Amino acid sequence: MTVRSNLQEIRKYIPAHVQLVCVSKVHPIESIQEAYNAGERVFGENKVQELCAKSDALPKDIQWHYIGHLQTNKIKFIVPFVSLIHGIDSIKLLHEIDKNAAKINRKVNCLLQVHIAEEETKFGFSESELIDMLQGDVWKSLSNINICGLMGMATFTDDENQVRKEFHTLKMLFDTLKSTYFANEPEFKEISMGMSDDFKIAIEEGSTMVRIGSSIFGVRNYK
Repeated sequence: MTVRSNLQEIRKYIPAHVQLVCVSKVHPIESIQEAYNAGERVFGENKVQELCAKSDALPKDIQWHYIGHLQTNKIKFIVPFVSLIHGIDSIKLLHEIDKNAAKINRKVNCLLQVHIAEEETKFGFSESELIDMLQGDVWKSLSNINICGLMGMATFTDDENQVRKEFHTLKMLFDTLKSTYFANEPEFKEISMGMSDDFKIAIEEGSTMVRIGSSIFGVRNYK
C-alpha cells in the first residue's frame, strides 16, 4: 500500500467537517511529500527540532500542527510559523506562548489538552483544573493566543465502550465551556480527538479534528 492509497481509504470515513491531521512524526520528508502530492496540507509533529527541519524543507503552504508535549524553552522556535498547538496543559505554557508571540506580533492558535484517559502517562488538565483556570481572568489578558478548543487522548485499550465514554466526556466538557466561557468566541470550535485506532468512534462522538499517522504512513521505525 502507498501513502496515497492509504489516504484514499481513510478519507472514506472522514466527513467534510472533520479536519485530518496527517501525523508525520519520525517519517521522512519523502513520505510527507507523497501525502502532500495527494492533496494533504495539514501535518502534525511532536518534536520541535524535527518540525523546524521539515518546515524548512517542504512546501510553504503546509499547515504545521504541534501535537507533542511542548517544553517552554522550545516555544520560540515554532511560534513564527506553527498553525496550531494541540497540547496546552498549563497556564504557564499559555503565558510563554503569548510572550513569544507578542515579540513577533503574531497570534498563535492553541487547544487546551484535557486528561480523559485512565492512564497516568497522558498529559492534560483535569476538568476541575481547567474550569478553575477559566474562572480566573488571567487567560483573558493573553492577547497573542487564540484558544480554539480542546484536545484529548483516550485510553489505549480494546474496550470500545471505554474509548467512546472518554470521547463523550470531552465533547460534553467542550459544550459546557463553549456556552459558559466562549459563547462569543467563534474560534472556539475544535475538538481534537481520535487517532488511527479510534478515529471512527471519535468522529461519532463529535470530533472535528483527527490525528492519524500509522494508518497513513505505516508503522513508525524508531531508531
